[in-house]
Amino acid sequence: MRLKFYGVRGSIPTPGPDTVEYGGNTVCVSLQSLADTHIILDSGTGIRLLGDELIKDTREIYILLSHNHWDHIQGFPFFVPAYMPNRDITIVPGVTEANAPDAILQQMGGSYFPVQADDLPAKVQVSKQANDSWWYKDILIERKAMNHPGGGSAYRLTVDGIKIVYAIDNELYPPNDPVTSFDQWIEFVRGVDYLIHDGQFIPSDYPLKMGWGHSQIKDAVSLAVQGQVKNLVIISHDPARTDRDLDKIAVDIKQQGYEFKTIIAREGLVIK
Repeated sequence: MRLKFYGVRGSIPTPGPDTVEYGGNTVCVSLQSLADTHIILDSGTGIRLLGDELIKDTREIYILLSHNHWDHIQGFPFFVPAYMPNRDITIVPGVTEANAPDAILQQMGGSYFPVQADDLPAKVQVSKQANDSWWYKDILIERKAMNHPGGGSAYRLTVDGIKIVYAIDNELYPPNDPVTSFDQWIEFVRGVDYLIHDGQFIPSDYPLKMGWGHSQIKDAVSLAVQGQVKNLVIISHDPARTDRDLDKIAVDIKQQGYEFKTIIAREGLVIK
């Protein structure tokens, strides 16, 4: 199993001197199995970097989307394989409200983008999944509804005997009734090897941003503790969070002495 992070930022890209170490691209993560099965998780601006690596790769491209907010789909129009004839690209959308499974392609319609989705040379298909559990080749994918405005899906992936939960924009304690309760999240993540979870906010961000669909880092840590996960990866960093801020957060968590390892995701991070 190999994970690589091409974008870790939430909401909007943040280039500049204060985000060089952790990166400013919005979310995109690559997962690869020992059998060479490849899944792309989300299509933020980080997918442009991944696309450059896939130019000579002839495998089918399988993109698993969490939801349709811009920071999770905005990189696709700049994904080079989509402009290559004879490339097969399958996009599995998250479950959203309203139902808009092809939003990632609609953003290339009308006056929004110079190339229309129908004119892409690659064979691009959107494949909705009716069930909350399915296989993609040798990888088992299980889905759970996120607490996020407009909906969306978290995923538990089992690959090479390793269990990974990807819950990217998820408010563990929303102000209204949650779609998925904290206790249900505990069961979904229980014992997983890697919990990749939204940690966009810190206490000073509340209450202004309560209900925006993101978790406080302390709540993601609490979920990792109660779910007895082996590794916690914090992702979807707030646009205002600088490299120094994230360094401090990493130190503060480490000083708590948790049994699991906590990783503050950064561009280029590889987990094998």
